[in-house]
Amino acid sequence: MSAIAEPTRIRIVDVLRKGETSVGEIAKALKTEIVNVSHHLGVMREAGLVESEKDGRFMIYSLHPSIKGGSVIDLGWCKVTITG
Repeated sequence: MSAIAEPTRIRIVDVLRKGETSVGEIAKALKTEIVNVSHHLGVMREAGLVESEKDGRFMIYSLHPSIKGGSVIDLGWCKVTITG
């Protein structure tokens, strides 16, 4: 639950709902530092909320397929509703 409890991580989910993107683009959308976004994405990746793929020198992130479709994230033992 802590992987999604941080407000910045909820904002990252909202950005990634629009499609896969790089850390730099996420940081730009959130108007925050890349290092902060990278930290949050690492926590989210470990929790299985996001996936990453290397594209040249960039890491491209996307939502895990199980949470792409809607505003409810199924964590297995509970469901979290994301509202914007």
